[in-house]
Amino acid sequence: MKFNYQARTQEGELRVGAIEAATVDIAVASLQRRGLVVVALNPEHEKTFQFGANFSLFERVKQKDVVILSRQMATLFEARVPVVESLKVIISEMENPLIQREIAGLLDDIQGGAAISQSMARHPRIFNHFYVNMVRSGEESGKLDETFSYLADYIERTYELTTKARNALIYPAFVLFAFVVVMVLMMVVIIPQLTPILLEVGGELPIYTRIVIGVSEFFQNFWILMVVVFGFLGMFLWRYYQTAAGRLAVHRFQIMIPFIGALYQKLYMARFADNLQTLLSGGIPIVRALEITADVVGNEVYRSAILKSIEAIKGGSSISSALAQHGEVPILMSQMIRIGEETGRLDHILKSLSRFYKREVDSLVDNLVDLIEPILILALGGGVGLLVAAILMPIYSITAQF
Repeated sequence: MKFNYQARTQEGELRVGAIEAATVDIAVASLQRRGLVVVALNPEHEKTFQFGANFSLFERVKQKDVVILSRQMATLFEARVPVVESLKVIISEMENPLIQREIAGLLDDIQGGAAISQSMARHPRIFNHFYVNMVRSGEESGKLDETFSYLADYIERTYELTTKARNALIYPAFVLFAFVVVMVLMMVVIIPQLTPILLEVGGELPIYTRIVIGVSEFFQNFWILMVVVFGFLGMFLWRYYQTAAGRLAVHRFQIMIPFIGALYQKLYMARFADNLQTLLSGGIPIVRALEITADVVGNEVYRSAILKSIEAIKGGSSISSALAQHGEVPILMSQMIRIGEETGRLDHILKSLSRFYKREVDSLVDNLVDLIEPILILALGGGVGLLVAAILMPIYSITAQF
C-alpha cells in the first residue's frame, strides 16, 4: 500500500513524499529509521484539499526539464557525488515544484534501500519505461554517468524534433482559426445588416447572394442548436479517442493526411530508430528493446506493428522480415535493418536511419511551411472576397441603374 507523508528531518527541514508499506505502523517505522519525524501520513487514495497546495491537474513535466535533470545527474555522477547528495542538490536547483516533489519521493525511496531504477519506476510522471530501463542497464554496467548523459542527448533530440514538427503546424492552425472566425463574424454581424437593404430594393438576387443570406439566417436562427450539436460531437469524439479502437482510427487517419501524414510517418520512424538504437547501445535485449519502443513511439498504428513483429521474432523470424510484413513500415527501414543484421552493426544502421529521417522531417517541415502559408492566405482572402462580392455585386448593380 502507498502512503503520502509529510515529515521533518533532525534539522527541521520539511520532507514530502510517498512510501510503500503494508501498514501504517510499518510506514512510520520505516520513516523513523531514516531519521525523519512524521508530521502527517495518509493512504494515497485519501485526498485532502488545501488552498494553495498541489494543483497537480495543472502541473506537468516538460521534456526540457527532464533534459536538465538528466544533465545534472550525469555531471554529479561523473564527479563521484553520492546519489543521496546528488538528489538533494537537484531538488534545490529545480524550479518545477512537481519535479521537486517527485525527486524528494525518489530520494526517500533510495534512502529506504531501493535501487535508482526501481525508485524511478514509482514515478512515471517523470520517468517512462524507456528511461527506467536505460537506468537499470546503467546500474548493471556501472556506467550511470554515461547513461544519464546519453538519456539527456536522446531526450533533447526528441524534444527538438517534436517541437519543430509541432511549430510547423501552429501557424497554419492559427490562420485556419482566423479564417473560421472571420467567416462566422461576417455571417452573424455583417451580412444581417446588409440583407434588409438588398431585400428592400426588389428584383431577383444572384444565386450566390441568396446562398450567403440563407447561411447567415441559419447561423442566426440555429446557433444554439449548432453549439449543442458540436458540443456533443466533440464529447463523443473525445470519448471515442479514449478507447483503443478510437486511438487506432485517429492515429491511422493522422498518417494518411496528404503532406502532413508523410511528416508524421517520418517523425515516428525517426523516433523508432532513435529509441531502438539507444536501447540496444545500452545493452537492452532486442525483444525488450522493441517492447519499450512500442510503448514510447507515440502512434497506435506503429505500436501495433511493432508488437506483432515481436511475436514473429519470438517465433524465429528476423527483425527485418517481421517489420517488412507491415505496410506502415517503409521498405527502406526494413532493408537497412536487414543489412545491419547481416553485418552485425544494427545499432550503427539504426543511428544512420535516425539521422536520415530527422533530416527528412526537417526538409518536410520547411517545405510544408513554404507551401501551406500562401495557400491558407489565398484561401482566407478568397473566402472573404467571395462573401464581399456576393453582397456588393447586387448593390453595385442597383446603383448602376440610377
